[in-house]
Amino acid sequence: MKLQSILLSIIVLAVVFSGCKTEKKSSDEFTPNPIVLEKRDVTTLAIGEKMPAFELPDMHGKMVSSTDFDNAKILVFAFICNHCPTAQAYEDRMIDFAKDYEKQGVQVIAINPNSSLALLPEECGYSDLDDTFETMSIRAEHKGYNFPYLYDGDDHEASLKFGPVTTPHVFVFDSERKLRYNGRFDGVEYPGTANAEDLRLAVDQVLAGEEVTNPITRTFGCSVKWSWLKSWADQVNQQWAEKPVTLEWIDTEGIAELLKNDSENLRLINVWATWCAPCVIELPDLIELQRYYGGRNFEFVTISADRTNRKDRAQKFLEEKNAAIQNYIFNDDDKYKLIEAIDPGWEGAIPYTILIEPGGNIIHKEQGVVDLLRLKRIIVEHPLLGRYF
Repeated sequence: MKLQSILLSIIVLAVVFSGCKTEKKSSDEFTPNPIVLEKRDVTTLAIGEKMPAFELPDMHGKMVSSTDFDNAKILVFAFICNHCPTAQAYEDRMIDFAKDYEKQGVQVIAINPNSSLALLPEECGYSDLDDTFETMSIRAEHKGYNFPYLYDGDDHEASLKFGPVTTPHVFVFDSERKLRYNGRFDGVEYPGTANAEDLRLAVDQVLAGEEVTNPITRTFGCSVKWSWLKSWADQVNQQWAEKPVTLEWIDTEGIAELLKNDSENLRLINVWATWCAPCVIELPDLIELQRYYGGRNFEFVTISADRTNRKDRAQKFLEEKNAAIQNYIFNDDDKYKLIEAIDPGWEGAIPYTILIEPGGNIIHKEQGVVDLLRLKRIIVEHPLLGRYF
């Protein structure tokens, strides 16, 4: 009985304390919550100023504080993001730098300053990812980041204190946490043409106890997506939503012409239908690919497999999804003719998606819901597009 009484007391206490939660979430419970701030002037930290204190979640939601790096001789902050071609161009150099200087007490810390509220799909044309918190771990793992990657897209807590102008933008602090260098990695964007010479020289001089020869260098890259830019993003999104949506008939000869792809673009074709749940669920993501890559050598085309007497229904759905792209509906209710026209090797299940190079070479085909991340990487890493300028 005594043992039972003790156990009962433990259970009661556990129940009581389970309801006593602090307002601050643990790292495992971090949920991004980007907010819109009033527009303000952003000033870049001056040489000699003290490093700002901060506490930000890393790519996995673990809270990271500026005091966590007290043992490092030098701290190198790199403001980067997922979408920017310039930031991507310097990724390998960042990784190499972190590896080369780790044993000398140099700690690299990357921060994504961008608000997802201010980033347009059209700005992601050189990437497979946007700048949301959820995609940061994908980029870090894909590239093998050997440094923390912190998220500052909710309220720009740290970014407003540092004042980055572009992504990338580098800040170097010495052992007293005074700013000794701010600017670029090096002066050549394209990978393989430079090795972060400006950053390496500055860090070498700080390690040697010397003055930095060029403490400030000019940066180049994508502008920081401050949250107050949301109003502009909203305008562009509204313009897209107001574009006309058309749905035209297509026959087997028309499909043959699409497959020839006499254009200069990668052509993505998706066969779908309003009665197909996976089709209607994934189609908005595929439409967004047109906004991602449509400003480059890419175009997205849909072909509806709805019955001919359901054309109005298909048109209505496309309008609801703002599908301002090339949309067709097959003009014959014999779907086996559609299968033969698209791809004789297609087993007939929809959705069905194919990616075609200029000249008609099919480089990717997928029956069922696409692996969207894989498809984006195939598109953006194709020689017609690429991740860099």
